[in-house]
Amino acid sequence: MTGEIGLLALCLALALAIVQTLSGLSGARVAGSLSRGIATSSATGQFVFVALAFGALIYASVTDDFSIANVAENSHTLKPLIYKISGVWGNHEGSMLLWVFVLSVYSAAIAFLKRGSDRLTSAALGVQGLVAVAFIVFILFTSNPFVRLDPAPFEGNGLNPLLQDFGLAVHPPMLYTGYVGLSAAFAYAAAALIVRERDWARAARPFMLAAWIALTLGIALGSWWAYYELGWGGFWFWDPVENASLMPWLVATALLHSALATERTGAFRTWTLLLAIAGFSLSLIGTFLVRSGVLTSVHAFASDPTRGTYILFLIFGAIGGALALFAWRAPSLEEGASFEPVSRETALLLNNVFLTASAATVFVGTLYPLALDTFTGTKISVGPPFYAATFAPFFFAMLILVPFGPRLGWHRGNLRAALRTLYPALGAALLAFALILAFTTPRSLFGAAAFAVAAWLIASSAIDFWTRGWRGASPASVASMLGHAGLAVTLIGIAGTTLWRSEALEVLGPHDSMYVGGYELRLDDVVGVKGPNYDAARAIVTVKRNGETIAVMHPERRVFPAERQETVETAIRTTIFTDLYLALGDRRDATHWILRAYVNPLAPFIWLGGLVMALGGLAALWSRMRKPRAVPDAMAAPAE
Repeated sequence: MTGEIGLLALCLALALAIVQTLSGLSGARVAGSLSRGIATSSATGQFVFVALAFGALIYASVTDDFSIANVAENSHTLKPLIYKISGVWGNHEGSMLLWVFVLSVYSAAIAFLKRGSDRLTSAALGVQGLVAVAFIVFILFTSNPFVRLDPAPFEGNGLNPLLQDFGLAVHPPMLYTGYVGLSAAFAYAAAALIVRERDWARAARPFMLAAWIALTLGIALGSWWAYYELGWGGFWFWDPVENASLMPWLVATALLHSALATERTGAFRTWTLLLAIAGFSLSLIGTFLVRSGVLTSVHAFASDPTRGTYILFLIFGAIGGALALFAWRAPSLEEGASFEPVSRETALLLNNVFLTASAATVFVGTLYPLALDTFTGTKISVGPPFYAATFAPFFFAMLILVPFGPRLGWHRGNLRAALRTLYPALGAALLAFALILAFTTPRSLFGAAAFAVAAWLIASSAIDFWTRGWRGASPASVASMLGHAGLAVTLIGIAGTTLWRSEALEVLGPHDSMYVGGYELRLDDVVGVKGPNYDAARAIVTVKRNGETIAVMHPERRVFPAERQETVETAIRTTIFTDLYLALGDRRDATHWILRAYVNPLAPFIWLGGLVMALGGLAALWSRMRKPRAVPDAMAAPAE
């Protein structure tokens, strides 16, 4: 009965989502108090039933109910428990159910927190309900995770071995929390247009922050997984699926900064609305890329063109409807007070220009090759050289301007005074530039510039901290310091790993040695190992430096009999400043194997910086979770 319970719960959730949509939009009227109460209750009920459906699928997977096709295709009795659970979202149907579950969590949060005016909250719930209706219909008619098999097989097919990893157990839920979280910002923006609410950014900001934090951690986790699991020694390949998560993050970052100005002075009111629409639109485009079958990837599970067509229509409907509403209502919204060319508003405007330009370059580099292949059959590859020439200049320009914003006043600022406070940071940047050029080999102007910009950001954050002191710094200022410093730490890791890595590949037999980055690697043996659901060839590699043994490492190649697939399990010896990275390649004969080795300077900084940025976001979220000043419904013009 597990499958039937889950399917019934999903149908009931659809019914409640329809009620939520109608009552929420009806509650946007001045005299819609009864409808507003119904919308709140419907959102809560929808969350309960979607959670029940999601829990039913997890229970079916954990108990090996192979009469459900989704479980039979993605699970196995020998699979460890954690991967039985994570296997629920390691496929198309289950991942879409996770998508809707996260959406229901945000809807329930909007209903529970009730930020902003009653009419604004009600309209936001109506928009959220409309999105839920679209996705639940998509699941029920094209991606039903509760389809039965008759007769049921005795054993399942197992999950893709690449997905049987802790990183992939937590990466998709975290990324979806960010993707879907942008629906809340989208819903508040649409609601603001419906009720002509000016103070919507204050109400929506906690949801923007939650989505941004989750996207930051999700992208970092995905990069970390690709680094240690795929065995190629890198952390980012500019793959379309990777870019699908980067684009919403860039726009969400711009949205956070723009919304701050909108909240404080009313500036960029229409631009902030447009960014909220763009952020969720890019999340939908990312869903299309991953779930439509247009890409072949470990992330891309769907190959049914019906699914892709539905998602495409959903994207056009959401974007087209939101832009039509924007074109209708936005001209009637008043902008805030004017500001001088030298002001915090101008700094935030330039920040937005560079961030959106960066997102646009990623958008073009991701979708142009797909469009060219679709319409002409011509296949082209867009890789790191393209992004180095287009993305990097915009992003670096944004980083250089970042420290000025907090030092300029609203409406009017003093550029000379701001620059004077940054002289120590400028000195740190010049010193970093000179040291990198003097002491690194090979010399790299790009690397020196990257370290200079990183020093500029870190030093400016340190100056802020020193000036204000721990007790004098507000949570918002702490959040800004951590966010900017974390970005600098990640930049250091990217520059060090990209520009100064060492690598070697050799065929080794027992007791043969190879050398890479000052390390001697001796292959002592390769032995067979039996895992819970795999067989592995495990190398025993002695690592020496300056003649002394410092470690013994064990890279593996695993074979999963149930899935009939092979994976590489890397071995990484990490310190705060470098990674020694080993991957066991193919077997050449009875005793000889290929061994790949990389020395990646400063690689841990990549993910350390992501963690620091997320901590900054959490500090900002903590400061925002106080209930804002209630906005009287009279401030919003009657809906027409």
